[in-house]
Amino acid sequence: MADLNQSFMTIPEDIGTTAPPASTKPASLWEDFIDIFVSPSEVFERRRASGFVAPLLVFAVLTVVLSVVGHNAMQPILDSEFTRGFAAAAKKNPQVTQEQMSSARAISEKFTPVIIGVSALIMPLLIGVILWLAGKMVDAKEDVGAACMIAAYAFIPRILDTLLRIVQAFVLDPSALNGQYRVALSPARFLDPDTASPVVIALLGRIDLFTIWVTVLLAIGLAVVARIPRSRAAIAAVVVWVIGTLPALLGALRAT
Repeated sequence: MADLNQSFMTIPEDIGTTAPPASTKPASLWEDFIDIFVSPSEVFERRRASGFVAPLLVFAVLTVVLSVVGHNAMQPILDSEFTRGFAAAAKKNPQVTQEQMSSARAISEKFTPVIIGVSALIMPLLIGVILWLAGKMVDAKEDVGAACMIAAYAFIPRILDTLLRIVQAFVLDPSALNGQYRVALSPARFLDPDTASPVVIALLGRIDLFTIWVTVLLAIGLAVVARIPRSRAAIAAVVVWVIGTLPALLGALRAT
């Protein structure tokens, strides 16, 4: 009995009460693409020290795949934009012939997936650099790589934008698809691009649900990664939005 009592006394007191340490499994890249829609702050926090290559490549690949799948449905929009572009070019340069424009169009259509892929790779990086520069105005200390990471994740909702545009192109009357903004979620969709001012359409086109969404994500990401108040991050994001408006505005002015 004494031996039995002694054996009980040698049993550690915390046996059965101390749980094994829980293993914290890092979130996967695919979880980032879900969380960026519902909890973007968490994504930017856990990826503060991560690069931009992985999200950028996934964004570019999915954009190209969706564009190829929806090419036929989007064809009326492409045709209308080309016709309008040709009319504007011919107006400014009467020496441009239909044959030259048709040749340029054939080449453009042949390399459309490549053009879309390159654009999908360059645009987030360009916005990231602009965000980095705009961040200097509000004393943000993130480096350019971190800014590009923020932009790469901020562009993820554009995948949903592309998908919704393709779905609309499938279900709407092709005769109504006479411009790219006809399937955009902005006030510009209600204007006829053949009669309305290109400048007005370009400006209204920037008041787009997904453009605003990307801008908000840029502000959230900058606030989280650079550890600055969201009010200052919002100022930098608005600056990026304004700079992003300039190419569309200049293109519209050239078309008038």
